[in-house]
Amino acid sequence: MIVTDLLATSAVDAYTPTGGRVVATLAALLALGGAITGVLATPRRGGRWRPILALAAGAPALVVGALVVATADGGPGTGNGMVGGYAAVVLGLTATVLGGLAMVRSHRTD
Repeated sequence: MIVTDLLATSAVDAYTPTGGRVVATLAALLALGGAITGVLATPRRGGRWRPILALAAGAPALVVGALVVATADGGPGTGNGMVGGYAAVVLGLTATVLGGLAMVRSHRTD
């Protein structure tokens, strides 16, 4: 590859909202809400709905984050939402694990 070809691929500005960034950010925020709900559901006083909400928020955010990362054709800073996609994957996995753990604990106490 020629150096001019590498320089021709320009990254977008840091605060430009592209489609990939918006989708990845929304998925990361959904996963963050699921992770917080999963943390609150982990103690035995979590109730019946918190584990379900953690799973319902974490699993789709995990899938969307993985799709954003898999379909991005550039690295961080290119406007494809790579950073938000990775955040959605990590937080979505955390929410799913915590929700599943709380679900198992709630079935044990019943």
